[in-house]
Amino acid sequence: MASGEASASASASADRIRVVGAWAGALEVELGAWTVPMLRAEVARRAGDVEPDRVGLIFGGRVLKDDPAGVSLQQAGLKSNAKVLSTLASPDRGKALAAEAAAAAAEEEHSNKLVRLWDAAQALSQRHSDGSLLDENFNIALEDQSGQKVMFGSADDMKALKMALMLHQKAKVLIKKNMYKEALDVLMMSEEAFSLCDNKLIERVDNVPMLQLDIVWCYFMLRDVSRLEVAGARLNKARLGFELSHGKDSTRFRLLQAARHADLALYVRLELLEGVVAYYNGNTEKARGSLSSAQSKYMQLQVPDEAIAMLTDMGYDARASKRALKMTGYDIQSSVDLLCEEREKKIRRREQDIETQREIMEQRRYGKTPMNKAVDMQKLKGLTTIGFEKYLAAEALRINENDAEKALDLLTNPELNCALQSKIQSRRKRPLHVLGAGPLGAGAAAPVAAAAAGNAPPQIPDLNAAEGDNQEQLVNNEEEAANNEAEALPNDTEAMANEEAVNQDQDMGDEEEEELIEEEAGASHAQGPVRDVAMENELANELTGDALDDYDIDVANEGHAIAEYLSLLESAAAAAAAAASS
Repeated sequence: MASGEASASASASADRIRVVGAWAGALEVELGAWTVPMLRAEVARRAGDVEPDRVGLIFGGRVLKDDPAGVSLQQAGLKSNAKVLSTLASPDRGKALAAEAAAAAAEEEHSNKLVRLWDAAQALSQRHSDGSLLDENFNIALEDQSGQKVMFGSADDMKALKMALMLHQKAKVLIKKNMYKEALDVLMMSEEAFSLCDNKLIERVDNVPMLQLDIVWCYFMLRDVSRLEVAGARLNKARLGFELSHGKDSTRFRLLQAARHADLALYVRLELLEGVVAYYNGNTEKARGSLSSAQSKYMQLQVPDEAIAMLTDMGYDARASKRALKMTGYDIQSSVDLLCEEREKKIRRREQDIETQREIMEQRRYGKTPMNKAVDMQKLKGLTTIGFEKYLAAEALRINENDAEKALDLLTNPELNCALQSKIQSRRKRPLHVLGAGPLGAGAAAPVAAAAAGNAPPQIPDLNAAEGDNQEQLVNNEEEAANNEAEALPNDTEAMANEEAVNQDQDMGDEEEEELIEEEAGASHAQGPVRDVAMENELANELTGDALDDYDIDVANEGHAIAEYLSLLESAAAAAAAAASS
């Protein structure tokens, strides 16, 4: 009896719609529960169990499309007794429609990822160029081929250059995966970022000509003959750029690289592409000259297995050995020297990375300036070398927006110095031992935790005000903020802050201390813009720091292409000779 009532109830709640066309008949559906994919599947089943992708549905003059949000038929506008036209595509057409839909979805996903890439590169380059207190335990810096950090132009130039290089590196990773179309889009974004730099600065380096070469290489691998004209212009820019940065016939590059031929693979690719462009433009003599030169250089990069075996027997990695041999013209001693240099660079880099992580952790202890910057460690070092305690000098720099002169005025003013120490004492909730204090202060713990609790941040002082009043106001503002923040601290957080102050000389690697610092860092950035952490990490993890990686190109594809186009030239010459003789 209960079963009959349920059936009657279900029947009463169903609506009837009429389907005409490829399949005709009446269907009982629940307009509020059924979706377009459900209706399509049912029509496909009744039409002879065909694939649902082959079924098209039209209602009220518009095509009913599958909505990812699961919109019901009622929300799509269908009512009881509605008439729906059904169409049935051929099997091939159905597959084509499905392929088009998949391609559109993939294109949309790719476009969204490009936007994320640009935003992530922009955010990373901004944070790592403007002195911000970093969220991550690394610092993105610019280095020359010897591994030395370099500075280029203004802060805006540095930001644009870092952004361009990160995007270029991402494109190189895609090229190695044979994802040329995706790489081309990222290369165009890198080119846009390079355009924001001062031309006089970037013409000293070979990154821009490398970018032009990579763009044309993607054209070639995609067999995009329609871009021949622009490809020729880009190759001209690349050759001119290499000449400016490497010198005529690479003389400057050889000098910097101790007479090594690290750039040989670049010129194999460049001359191959120049030959291809000349071939399609009908300039066979130029094409033959460029391709022959490329072939000669290509043969110089074919390393004998015996030479690799000699180096691997010495304990060197096979891949690194092959790279060293290619760049030194198979000279064993020069290859060993290069491998030793690279090993020493890795050791120095590892030491620098450890020092960078330690410095970032230390900066987090001191907190952010009123303008959300990190304490300048070089200026802090300058103050500590003349006798000021590190934690006190760091706080003076922090509240004075890293102005070393104002910080020095504050520290040398007995009254203001005393007020600053009182502020730090109140924050720590313990007596302050001025003499013998450890190098890393815990002064930032209370303000950071309080900011997370929702208290108003300290007022940003007027740095242009009269100097004496300004310094006093700075300390008063900070002291008032510290008192408010101390009241907002929960007991357990306050206890941790005190424990950190007592153990401020403890090693930076202590697990409990690191957890506290990470917690405070997270709280201090709670009000900042939302980060795309996954994309930022993807970009950062692809930065190798290997200066020779850009020149270490596998030229196997180039070798095949050189042979192919030389063969085409020979065939064309033979055909022309046969026509002339006849």
